[in-house]
Amino acid sequence: MARVKIEQIIEHLDYGMKRALEDAIEHVLRVQIDRNQLYREFCRAVGRKCSTWETVPDQYVEVS
Repeated sequence: MARVKIEQIIEHLDYGMKRALEDAIEHVLRVQIDRNQLYREFCRAVGRKCSTWETVPDQYVEVS
């Protein structure tokens, strides 16, 4: 098993994650949202709900 810092991974992927969250919310709820505010709240929620270090199966991690 590998350990990852989930908050840092999410922050690293912020460009695509912001747009994906925005698209998902707008598709499901049919409302316009502020993608930056949504992403900030999402990151805060991850920080509250997840451990600093999360354990993931090795097959989900590739070291380059």
